[in-house]
Amino acid sequence: MQTTSLRHAGALAMLALALGAARAAPPPAEVFFSDDDIGEAQLSPSGKRLALTTAKGAGRVGLVVLDLAPGGQLTRATQSATADVARVSWVNEDRLLFSLVDLTEMSMPTRAPGLFSVNADGTRLRMLVKRTGRAFINTGDGDDRVLEWNHQLLAVPEARAGEPGDEALLAEFSLDGRGTQTPVWVNTRTGMTRRFSAAGAPAGVVQWVLNSRGEARAVLTLNGDRVQAHWLPPGQSQWQPLFDAPVLQQPFKLESVDTDGTLYVSHVPKGERHSVLARYDAAAKAPADPPLVRTPGFDFVGQFVKDGPRLLGVNARADSDVSVWLDEGMKKFQAQVDRLMPGRLNRIDCRRCSQPDMVALVHSYNDHDPGKLWVYQGHPAAGEPKWRAIGRVREAVDPKQMAGLDLQTITARDGRELPVWVTRPDGAQGPLPAVVLVHGGPWMRGTAWRWNNWAQFIASRGYVVIEPEFRGSLGYGDDHFRAGFKQWGQAMQDDVTDALKWAQKQGLASDRACIAGASYGGYSALMGLAKDPDLYRCGIASVAVADLELLVQGSWWVPDDTGLARRLTLPDMVGDPARDAAMLAANSPVKLAAHMKAPLLLAYGEEDLRVPLAHGKRMRDALAAVGRPPEWVSYPGEGHGFSKPEHRLDFARRMEAFLARHLAPAAGN
Repeated sequence: MQTTSLRHAGALAMLALALGAARAAPPPAEVFFSDDDIGEAQLSPSGKRLALTTAKGAGRVGLVVLDLAPGGQLTRATQSATADVARVSWVNEDRLLFSLVDLTEMSMPTRAPGLFSVNADGTRLRMLVKRTGRAFINTGDGDDRVLEWNHQLLAVPEARAGEPGDEALLAEFSLDGRGTQTPVWVNTRTGMTRRFSAAGAPAGVVQWVLNSRGEARAVLTLNGDRVQAHWLPPGQSQWQPLFDAPVLQQPFKLESVDTDGTLYVSHVPKGERHSVLARYDAAAKAPADPPLVRTPGFDFVGQFVKDGPRLLGVNARADSDVSVWLDEGMKKFQAQVDRLMPGRLNRIDCRRCSQPDMVALVHSYNDHDPGKLWVYQGHPAAGEPKWRAIGRVREAVDPKQMAGLDLQTITARDGRELPVWVTRPDGAQGPLPAVVLVHGGPWMRGTAWRWNNWAQFIASRGYVVIEPEFRGSLGYGDDHFRAGFKQWGQAMQDDVTDALKWAQKQGLASDRACIAGASYGGYSALMGLAKDPDLYRCGIASVAVADLELLVQGSWWVPDDTGLARRLTLPDMVGDPARDAAMLAANSPVKLAAHMKAPLLLAYGEEDLRVPLAHGKRMRDALAAVGRPPEWVSYPGEGHGFSKPEHRLDFARRMEAFLARHLAPAAGN
């Protein structure tokens, strides 16, 4: 197989990190699997305050507000003893919105997070939307104007001139499982609601595209197995149809809309492989050409950067995060920041952007470092520096102990280009024992050039980590995505195998390899042991799909949350339970236990609704029946993943010990 290097633009300026001749003891698991010291960070509308989520000084993640004026104080705006603050937004200069989640139960998606508002100084705390689960916080308002749990934040529009700007826009989700949404305005100080006006909008909306004032300008609806897009052009009162297509054949995606009504969509231009961002051309009734943003080699995925009604640019993702600035002032500021902080990605959020008195929040990070936050103030007080360090995202992480991450493009056995991520300890010599880490989904992107806790944890123990973006993965072109349809255990698995064999041929990986993953990645780990039993010395599968028939057909006796996908997408993407029964059986791990030779670690959440525990029990019993019982662990109170700190650490330590037994690094590495 041939190989070509595909490195992100910042790779040429990577920091040169050197290790001594003798490797120090690896960092403990807590370094990789504890919560961030700084989670979310949001500048207020004026840029005078900074909201941060952090658990420092408390047992749970709370909300603090830093006054950025000289001598400004740090105020704890809210703190719960039994839940964690998340999804923070500023409503106006004095008021914030947030949800309460339980980070020890994040694998349980059935818990509604609720919605709360509070003043920046911690006063006037109010519940706006109920949160399900345990008692968590006392608002003390005694008000019964609280919306039910099926409301979520949709947008925080900019205030109109002369208005206080206390309102936010929520989406009320239907309870019939169809995902339809009805917007409603809520006053974040009083809890009072009012109707949302979208005259003439079609029924059955599952996506609302709003301008900065909270006005609906485009919608996506779902009827049966088809989706329809509609648009309200500038200056018109009649909604115009854009397309009507099957779920998996939409000609473009609705991305955003400007205050002036300009609609932005992403699509794959004719004759090209990757999606781009474009304005919608009303006259041509199609995306405009040329596109606004391309990410060569990658599908467009990004968020719009606006300063009030102004579109400044787009934060997109190629092999790394990249800011595409349309504003000349911000282009120059980005270049200045990149010169000051070389070898790093520097993500900018700003207020009064590109103006002399601009305030900017910069998250500066790379593959070795989760990052550090800085604030730039264009007009600081006399004697105050323009740049101010806020803090490190993870203080316990020592970048000098972390590994480098690189993206390669190889050629799979059938000629398909295959992106492969390689995480390898700095200074390592010669081939290393390998862990093939397969991402979940499978219809998602695996990773990007940044610090990743699992890959770094494994690499810190002396292994090279191989992460293939096998066919079916998103982000690498529509053809790459669709090439994975009905290929579970087949061409998708061949891609995983080819990635390891390539790494071995390149001298990166030795002949000692283990395959690991969660969810679909766990399925791939099981199939790797069954399909290539002589290639792997061990396998680690967590929350793994093990029974394809149970996945695509379901069971009255096994509750799950896959009903809508089972009707709309799984028949085409995995297989039809009737027409493809033989193919599904041939690639179902529970039926292939006799082919598995290597030791296996199996781990499941006992309350998982995405991949129910029945998958694990059936796989465990099938292996026991052929005389090769796996190492088994199941975690109570966990869903699709392990959220409780004690469970995360327990699984990491089990994995570390399991790899050490079956895949010990060679002496001197």
